[in-house]
Amino acid sequence: MTDTLPPQAAAPVPGTATDSPKKLARSLGIVGGTLLTLSCVTPASSLFVIVPDLFADLGTYTMMAIAIGSVICIAVAFCYSELGTLVPSAGGEYAMVGTLAGKFTGWLVFIQSLIVVMIVPSIIAMGTADYLEPIIHVDPKIAGAVVMIAATVAGLLDLRANAWITGIFLVLEVIACAVVSFLGFTHTERGASSLVHGVVATDTGTSGVGLAAVLAAMGTALFVTQGFSTAIYLSEELENPRKNVARTVLWTLGLSVAIIVIPVAAITLGAPDLKTLTAGNISDLVIGWSSTGVGTFISLCIALAIINAGIVMVIQNSRVLFASGRDKAWPEPVNRAFGTLNKFSAPWISTLAVGIPGAVLCFVPQDSLINITGVAVAALYLLVAVGALFSRRKHHKHAPAWRQPLWPVLPVLVIVALGYTLTQLDVTALWWTLGITVAASLYWALYLRPRQDSRWIITLPEDERV
Repeated sequence: MTDTLPPQAAAPVPGTATDSPKKLARSLGIVGGTLLTLSCVTPASSLFVIVPDLFADLGTYTMMAIAIGSVICIAVAFCYSELGTLVPSAGGEYAMVGTLAGKFTGWLVFIQSLIVVMIVPSIIAMGTADYLEPIIHVDPKIAGAVVMIAATVAGLLDLRANAWITGIFLVLEVIACAVVSFLGFTHTERGASSLVHGVVATDTGTSGVGLAAVLAAMGTALFVTQGFSTAIYLSEELENPRKNVARTVLWTLGLSVAIIVIPVAAITLGAPDLKTLTAGNISDLVIGWSSTGVGTFISLCIALAIINAGIVMVIQNSRVLFASGRDKAWPEPVNRAFGTLNKFSAPWISTLAVGIPGAVLCFVPQDSLINITGVAVAALYLLVAVGALFSRRKHHKHAPAWRQPLWPVLPVLVIVALGYTLTQLDVTALWWTLGITVAASLYWALYLRPRQDSRWIITLPEDERV
């Protein structure tokens, strides 16, 4: 028996009959959904904000780490595509896994996704200051907070309008990545074999990089392409989700990997020396390959890409809180607030609940945020793979949905790979994530579980339930 109910079948809660949340409007086609999803991956922001950390740790092995992470993400994307078409809900991962593997597992997934959605926008936003430097010097924390506030305002607008805005910004960031690729490949300093031989610059010279270092950085490598799952959060607003969710997930992952990996290879081959590569200052590399004017243009494109990413992430993440309110995850006043829509059909209180804390998190050390997010992303993907093992049980087996190849082999491989990866990640980040998960489990045991008839009822849109 499934743990989900269609909206009107959910157990009634006194006093809420007239103010239950409205359903989100289906206003996105595959192009708009792909633009929003690809903008959430924000490949240029990942390249210019996250990848430099990998260059610092892995040197010439950076592309190897991203390639391994991308292979894992392909298997994860297959799981997302099947579950997202089977359970097309704005709740995303928690709705999918909770429907198939039980309420508590769904709750654990929700907590991991909540960690990710609350932290990631702040990490990306803080990178804005570095790329505004040619025009104005701004403290990264202040710049990040301003970007988060601006993204929150944009997130309150019509979704279709936001698709066009983010699409324009996306074109600019793809152009920036293409320019970096062209310049790097036309200024090569080392052969392609260097991409499979890990070397990093140190204070005393150079040092080899082994597989252990690559695995230790896998949380960050997974973070680089994280975002293709946005299609799942938008599934209630995608037209014909049975087809378009899977197409959007897979197209987005393929495009984002290409947009990131090609410039990484170009930078690795074109950096004048290992010290410059390890420093990871891509703007300085561009200036060295071309001119100050080109470097300024690239920097401004990246600043716009980061703003773009902030807008899309706030849109995506507000849908998670909207769905949690509709599914009665909180005390009733909070549920009603998260489910409130404005005249643009945007969940405005949920949007504020994502954007304002995101601005505050910009004042937390970035390295800590990146490490915690890496752990949460790995745990989230692992739990989604667990949910995929239940996707062909009982009536789900014959439900109309996109089906992944090599089931159940791929989900099992993902579980094994990510289970091992978690043991190699930053210990402090593991403890933080574990502490949050334990606290959430206590909330489940003491508040949600005793109220199963009226709390944490995972709903599916009436016309899409299976």
